[in-house]
Amino acid sequence: MRQPETSAAAKCKIMPMKTRLATVCALFIVFFALLTACSTTSGAKISRADAERTALARVPNGVVKEGELEKENGRLIWSFDIATPGSKDITEVHVDAMTGEVIATEKETEAHEKAEHKAK
Repeated sequence: MRQPETSAAAKCKIMPMKTRLATVCALFIVFFALLTACSTTSGAKISRADAERTALARVPNGVVKEGELEKENGRLIWSFDIATPGSKDITEVHVDAMTGEVIATEKETEAHEKAEHKAK
């Protein structure tokens, strides 16, 4: 009957397996993160930067506080929350992610904005 190896050679056989397993796990995590990131912008013909410029043109002196790509009523849109100096209100601007057209502009009070963030 053969006894298990306890030499340095046996330890070297075990370490590469642990290293390989860690590498595979790390690659899986990176792949999943990239897949998730790509899926959020897939399908948009208009870049975030272009949509943001279009939205800011509707709100003079505005500053984008938040922006995201979302599907609303079956339509892929860029949605931006834009703050204006001197006002507590937020202007929400929706830009069609396929055409670049502004499809909605809505003023939201500070209270409405807080309620909306709680719902998320």
